[in-house]
Amino acid sequence: MRDRSMASANQPRLLSDAQGVLDARALPSPEFSALWEAVLVPRELKDRLVSQAILNFTLRGRLDRATVPLHGVILLVGPPGTGKTSLARGLASRTAESVESEQPFRYIEVEPHAMASAALGRSQQAVRQLLGSVIAEQADAGPLIVVLDEVETLAADRMKLSMEANPIDVHRATDAVLAQLDYLAARYPNLLFIATSNFPDAIDEAFLSRADSIEAVPLPDADGCRRILTDTVLALATLYPEVAGILDDPRFEEACLLCQGMDGRRIRKVLVSACTHDKAVAVEPGKLTAGHLLAAVRALGHARERE
Repeated sequence: MRDRSMASANQPRLLSDAQGVLDARALPSPEFSALWEAVLVPRELKDRLVSQAILNFTLRGRLDRATVPLHGVILLVGPPGTGKTSLARGLASRTAESVESEQPFRYIEVEPHAMASAALGRSQQAVRQLLGSVIAEQADAGPLIVVLDEVETLAADRMKLSMEANPIDVHRATDAVLAQLDYLAARYPNLLFIATSNFPDAIDEAFLSRADSIEAVPLPDADGCRRILTDTVLALATLYPEVAGILDDPRFEEACLLCQGMDGRRIRKVLVSACTHDKAVAVEPGKLTAGHLLAAVRALGHARERE
């Protein structure tokens, strides 16, 4: 496979300073590929996501949209901390690795909050400028993957918005998003949107209907909790090999069981919390024990009960 890790010199510059653009880079990205491996979700979920993304570039442009109305949109939903954004970034890189292309893949990540404005019509204008101009220009040059994080900010459910509590600009911004998605879907089969949301009930139904695939990213199950906690211990063991012994302690298994119901981000932070339960461990993390880990998980559990 031809190396596409760097964009060729004749490709247009990615507009990382454009309003609403949080990140812009060439794909595949080693950083994003590492995220793909680090997010521990069911393998079948990752397989479906990669297959859907590949189909976007191999099949969508060859189908009659009147018969199969694909929009090039994958939506990831689920509780906060389950790795949706990391999964979206990793999927972008994995897709670029998997699809043959004469032109390099590029990546844009949208910052939706930067596009909101209290001034009448400004949010709508910002959406049109970003989607209809910046993203369209980049899609003209070759395959492009765009991540829309917290998409409910851009495509709020108009049926649930109060015209008194919410300015009409919010409604118009959603209208603009939908119109631009239709335009881009019809013109650029080499464009894929990967959207994420913690609050799918807040997303406009018209946006949901445009998603080619909606995948729920769940909280980790018992096996997932063990894998995540094991991963964090092994990461520390690369610096302090002695802590690897924690994995053989029965208290480690108890800690894993108590992690159920937590999101992946919180589980990964358990190890850091454990290092704060004893000043000697904070000074020398190699002294961390399964007992410290178990105490940290229990403390987090008590904190959650008080929430």
